[in-house]
Amino acid sequence: MKLYKNASAAMLPVLPMAEISGFPVRAGMYEVNGAMELPYGVNFTVHTHHGTSCELLLFYREHEEPYAVLPFPEEYKIGDVYSMIVFGLNIEEFEYAYRVDGPYDPEKGLLFDKKQILLDPYARAVTGQSVWGEKKMGSYHARVVHDAFDWGAMPQSKQKLSDLIIYELHVRGFTRHESSGVRHPGTFAGLREKIPYLKELGINAVELMPIFEFDETVNAREIDGRKLLECWGYNTVSFFAPNTSYTAAIEYNNEGTELKELIRDLHKNGIEVILDVVFNHTAEGNENGPCFCFKGFDNKVYYMLTPDGNYYNFSGCGNTLNCNHPIVHQMILECLRHWTINYRVDGFRFDLASILGRNEDGSPMNNPPLLRALAYDPVLSNVKLIAEAWDAGGMYQVGSFPASRRWAEWNGRYRDALRGFLKGDCWEARIAAWSICGSGDLYGGFDQEYKGDYAGYNSSVNFLTCHDGFTLYDLYAYNEKHNEMNGWDNSDGSNDNRSWNCGAEGETSNYDVLSLRYRMIRNACAVLMCSRGTPMFLAGDEFGNTQFGNNNCYCQDNEFSWLDWSYLHKNRELFEFFKYMIAFRKDHRVIREKLPDAVCGMEGMHVHDIHAERQMIDENARTFSVSFIGYDRKKGHDDMVYLSVNTYWEPVTITLPNLRKAGKWYLCVDTFGDECGRYYYRKGQERRIEGNYTLQPRTVAIFCAKTF
Repeated sequence: MKLYKNASAAMLPVLPMAEISGFPVRAGMYEVNGAMELPYGVNFTVHTHHGTSCELLLFYREHEEPYAVLPFPEEYKIGDVYSMIVFGLNIEEFEYAYRVDGPYDPEKGLLFDKKQILLDPYARAVTGQSVWGEKKMGSYHARVVHDAFDWGAMPQSKQKLSDLIIYELHVRGFTRHESSGVRHPGTFAGLREKIPYLKELGINAVELMPIFEFDETVNAREIDGRKLLECWGYNTVSFFAPNTSYTAAIEYNNEGTELKELIRDLHKNGIEVILDVVFNHTAEGNENGPCFCFKGFDNKVYYMLTPDGNYYNFSGCGNTLNCNHPIVHQMILECLRHWTINYRVDGFRFDLASILGRNEDGSPMNNPPLLRALAYDPVLSNVKLIAEAWDAGGMYQVGSFPASRRWAEWNGRYRDALRGFLKGDCWEARIAAWSICGSGDLYGGFDQEYKGDYAGYNSSVNFLTCHDGFTLYDLYAYNEKHNEMNGWDNSDGSNDNRSWNCGAEGETSNYDVLSLRYRMIRNACAVLMCSRGTPMFLAGDEFGNTQFGNNNCYCQDNEFSWLDWSYLHKNRELFEFFKYMIAFRKDHRVIREKLPDAVCGMEGMHVHDIHAERQMIDENARTFSVSFIGYDRKKGHDDMVYLSVNTYWEPVTITLPNLRKAGKWYLCVDTFGDECGRYYYRKGQERRIEGNYTLQPRTVAIFCAKTF
């Protein structure tokens, strides 16, 4: 190793330098993980706790053999961190990876292999999988990203979680079908083309299913002539890199630009972006899985291991990320900061989030350091943190997730109770009523002392459908799941769907069955939009998209999971109903949050029997109402909404509350429809109602009061 002085004082201070494999090098920037472009070269920083040496490999683009191997000198190591600046590199001319040496002792969890080519855990771009469905040949390499994207003066969104209407979608499946009509189907650019549609619908947040680099060809197989791919993306390859196969254009060394353009334009249209993130496992799998990154750098650090060196599997996917190890904790925090700062993401939904609260031996922790750190991190202070508060290891924490008064939860109990009640399971009545009122028995009321934190009603993300399970149409078209095309003899996917086919299994031309199905969908939409908490629904539900009874489309990269936009034309009336209900929710703050006491003297929120003055319901009730009442300072008058739900198969007459001051009730929504076939009434056109109202079978009605 030859030492010499820096040739250019303008590039760096005069410091001792070395030459390795023909490249001038010097000690790097130890606090900057990954690879970073500099005016005079590239800084490479990587760490390993149990490894004994490390080599940097440089490859020509798309080559499998390195053209240069640069061992990190021991003097370029501080603690467990290797860092080196390599001068004279053009980032457009190379890809890079590492090799790490160390002990090999599987029973102790040590899997070091000096021959194994390893992907940088902090890679900002991953090569080799930019063509969807083509299996990666050879090893993973990383690219250095030149980030010159100008966000301008775009401020960070400050919308409260309860003010959002979240729309969950799969980037590829959203526009891949030929009926989408976009120029760039299945890509970030294709989704960007659909922004006018999203704005017309009225949603103000999209939750994107995983967009980190993943390998859709894992476990690829063919069933009945169909190629099945793990298209959902819950098998992360790299946490810091966007999925390159989701781009319409090749972005060599500018990876992420198309995604940033999408996020920028969504923000310009008032739509927040929430990322579905998977920090519970990786694509390296179990003992039989590949070793391309974390296993080779520090298997014992990154994964939860049994005493004999095997993998705990609380994720159901082969391995479990060791989230509360300080090194993994640091990586997750840095990752979320990266997406918040460099991509201006507004929130994160954490898949199988209960794993984030497990100790290194898999046991649940009372006050998990990772969850607490994310809750109080200054960079993340304004982003939404949403937990899927369970895991595949049996831990279920809905209502008890270690929230630090900051985390919200996917409310699985809301989904189950409302699915059951709306289809006629009368024993679900009281839980359904609690759920519509914000699940106060789980989360308590909104505590003004902690204004801005997620507590009380702000903790509940309410949903009836998501990617995992039936679509809303299928919920009322199938009694049983139909996952035969997945190749597992219909054994995969949940058996607890609480669905009802309304009289015919699957597709039918029976008018009465179809009429009932669409009424049930309207019921579900109306109740969801009139529930306290944050509503979320699955893309395509607003126009009756179907997955033909498949409730686990993780491997169906085809018409089973792609949105068929022809249903938008076919079911335009349903789409208009969703639009109306979204706008109705936005117009009535009293649904979304506790307002000051009403001037009329009526109390804020109550559950009512069919007789409004009885503010208690029988545990087997088939019909009940919920009132939301408060003073809206912005409007300068009381805001009063009365939601009535009849799941009985016969008509039921209800009484409306007696208004204490001069005023009248007006009908805004009746999902059964009137004599003119209207299901809702535009503002100013509502029907005046005197005292009593008859709810038709399996019908939801919504009333508003106007006082004088």
